[in-house]
Amino acid sequence: MSLSSAVNSNKVAALSTADSPSNAFWDYNLLFFSQRSELHRPIRLKSIFGKIPQDFPSGTYYLVGPGLFSDDHGSTVHPLDGHGYLRSFDISNDIVEYSARYVSTDAEKEERKGKKEWRFTHRGPFSVLRGGRRIGNVKVMKNVANTSVVCWGGRLLCLWEGGEPYEIDPRSLDTFGLVDLTGVDADQVVKDQDWRKELFRHGISELGVDIASFLLKPILYGVFNMPVKRLLAHYKIDPERNRLLMLSCNAEDMLLPRSNFTFYEFDSDFKLKQKKEFIIPDHLMIHDWTFTDSYYILVGNCVRLDIPASVLALSGTQPMISALAVNPTRPSTPVYILPRFTDERNGNTTNWRKPIEAPQQFWAIHAANAFEERDGLGNVEIHLQLSACSYQWFDFHRMFGYNWRNAKLDPSFMNTVARGQDLLPHLVKVTIKLDSRGKCVSCAAENLSKKWNRPADFTIINPAFAGRKNTYIYSSAASGKRRLLPHFPFDSVIKLNMNNGQVGSWSSGSRTFFGEPIFVPKSIYSGDTEDDGYILVVEYAVSKQTCYLVVLDARKIGGKDAIVAKYEVPKELRFPLGFHGFWANRPLHKCILNTNGSCV
Repeated sequence: MSLSSAVNSNKVAALSTADSPSNAFWDYNLLFFSQRSELHRPIRLKSIFGKIPQDFPSGTYYLVGPGLFSDDHGSTVHPLDGHGYLRSFDISNDIVEYSARYVSTDAEKEERKGKKEWRFTHRGPFSVLRGGRRIGNVKVMKNVANTSVVCWGGRLLCLWEGGEPYEIDPRSLDTFGLVDLTGVDADQVVKDQDWRKELFRHGISELGVDIASFLLKPILYGVFNMPVKRLLAHYKIDPERNRLLMLSCNAEDMLLPRSNFTFYEFDSDFKLKQKKEFIIPDHLMIHDWTFTDSYYILVGNCVRLDIPASVLALSGTQPMISALAVNPTRPSTPVYILPRFTDERNGNTTNWRKPIEAPQQFWAIHAANAFEERDGLGNVEIHLQLSACSYQWFDFHRMFGYNWRNAKLDPSFMNTVARGQDLLPHLVKVTIKLDSRGKCVSCAAENLSKKWNRPADFTIINPAFAGRKNTYIYSSAASGKRRLLPHFPFDSVIKLNMNNGQVGSWSSGSRTFFGEPIFVPKSIYSGDTEDDGYILVVEYAVSKQTCYLVVLDARKIGGKDAIVAKYEVPKELRFPLGFHGFWANRPLHKCILNTNGSCV
């Protein structure tokens, strides 16, 4: 047998072993193991391949996600209810230092008993406690600050889908506490309720919804201690205006066929520059959103209230999320084009309360980018790039394969052989044409599965191109090589050229997975070459029970020598799958010169 034949035979044998039912089960579950250790002082990571290139900027990669899934008293929680675990990779020259801390939320302080013991007392939206109080447990809004992280105006914030963010010390990762960005006090709202104003606020046509809203507010705000404004975890950064854009909805929106959205825009000093509210007569679930120079854009996921399940959810015998069900009765997908500013560009006759209907039905997951192109006649063409799945595949009860009835993770749910790849998370492009009056002329939705016909999500771009025309999308994706885990977890990083449809991919070993990639522009970046930078991504080598920080050359993904460097996290400090991250360049310090020309 030749050497090449022997190598190929070994690869086939290794892949066959990796694809056993036992390995598939444990590889999946090891992505969601509990890491109780913290690292208060950073340690230097060892390079096992290459080193940080000279044109890589100094800064910090922050990654947040759940860190704890089970306590010491028999309770297990859904990954979305796991306590936030913040990881920090500080990069300077060719040195990478790692540290990790739990976000010290109010729930974490209550459930952490000393240094070693945990006892879950909060249900969280997606879980049912086994070892704690179940019936009548109103501790639903378990703000675990585990979904996304942003560094803005010199402040580091960890965000969650249902409450205010927590501010963190960027260096020590100590938790400072909650940050009130919405400026609304729940107790005061309930106190100031006036039925004469509330019940006729939106006219006779919505009187039923107004009555339900009036009755729900004291229960949600008071009994269940829900915030009036539920800040979404996904934010956007407008590089042209140098603003942080955030979005909130009302707590009662979850249960009513009406959605109250409030957009906030903060400048680089974290001063609120703009706040705009929109009330939409539709029952929507929004996880991610996007913007252009003139518009905020919401792709609506339609939901409905499941009344029998909501009774069980309120009692504590089912997760609170059981009160909602997907609503697939609409054959299209509503897209709301909301004006950012009131001026001649978009202060037209458009009725933003009425959505534009995209011709395909899909459930939006994450938004990569949006931008607009205008002609000399005032017509505008809006382009959206996002990841989406089908209503038939999405299931509130089984996200990440977690079964709340037996408190176990089942990888088969995320890897069920579907009738078509369109059912699974995939890339979508939506193009909307508006005339000079803002009236929709056409709307087209293109499934990009012809370009990449396997599941993909966690879509990102070069952040300098947010809100303007971009060429490249980067995403985590599935190669389909593992027979028993063909769809998720993702085992590849892809680069999609939106102009010519070319796709390049990169992957590592046969039993390794990846989370969300992050684009880092080079330290000397002209802004003209969009892919002139690097991709940071964590490799979860579950078979070795360790993690690596991987640096890829963004220009070379799909070709040779894409990997630039790889740094190993010690096995005892390995961590579960992270959700979303943020790259923060280290500020350049201005140098004051003395009379001799020396820096003082």
